[in-house]
Amino acid sequence: MKLLLYRNLWGVVEPWEESFPRMKGAGYQGIELTLPDHDDQHRLRERLQQFEFDYICQIPTKGATIEEHLNSFKRQMIEAKNLRPRLVVCLGGSDRWTDNEADRFFREALKIEEAVGVPVAHATVRSRALFHPWRTSRILDQNPNLKLCCDFSQWVVVTERLMEDLDDLLRKCAERCLHVHGRVGSENGPQAADPRAFEHVKGVAAFEKWWAWIWESQMARKLDFTTFTPNYGPPPYLQTLPHTNLPVANVSEICDWQANRARERFAKTYGNGTAP
Repeated sequence: MKLLLYRNLWGVVEPWEESFPRMKGAGYQGIELTLPDHDDQHRLRERLQQFEFDYICQIPTKGATIEEHLNSFKRQMIEAKNLRPRLVVCLGGSDRWTDNEADRFFREALKIEEAVGVPVAHATVRSRALFHPWRTSRILDQNPNLKLCCDFSQWVVVTERLMEDLDDLLRKCAERCLHVHGRVGSENGPQAADPRAFEHVKGVAAFEKWWAWIWESQMARKLDFTTFTPNYGPPPYLQTLPHTNLPVANVSEICDWQANRARERFAKTYGNGTAP
């Protein structure tokens, strides 16, 4: 199994022609990005080919009803397929839905995934249907084929703890994980201001333990690759200094640090990325 690293273009303002070479030089194998406007999709395809980049497509569903969310998902899935993504990360549904409504959404989303033929990892993010660990656990039980994009930084905020008492549930999620959004959070926020700082040592250790469980499960499932995106965002997701709006850290540096740390830890366990 090989580790593939992706750079999220969240907050990147430079044109692709400038940012892609820098990201390629930093050791990323691809980029993660929501669908560009239709007019820019051809240009993205050209840049992906030029820099031999993989693509992970983010699909946030939209709408006031379940039907509208499903139609949004289907439309974006069909468009995404033309860009040949390795997988889709779906930020799906709404946290206000009942259990029955959430079940219906994921049941139908799985049918759309099968029909379109692109693998989907459903993200564990706030404001969406998988915003909470216990609801996610129940939905996994109801949908055996559902796969996850594990972003546990969101859940440490929802539960207001580093989830020391949820090992079994997190291992259950690891068994369904296709993709990792690698961002260290804390009990009070989904993004550590700078995970390299000493005050985040405990949090970094917790997240790296969970990511190791995912790799362990994926290796046991005999996957050919595992994908990891350092998912740190710009202000206002990143904290700023009062009265100045100046960011307290450099997002690009933190993403590269997180990618390199994941690469080093993966290599320490799995060598050159091939199963022993």
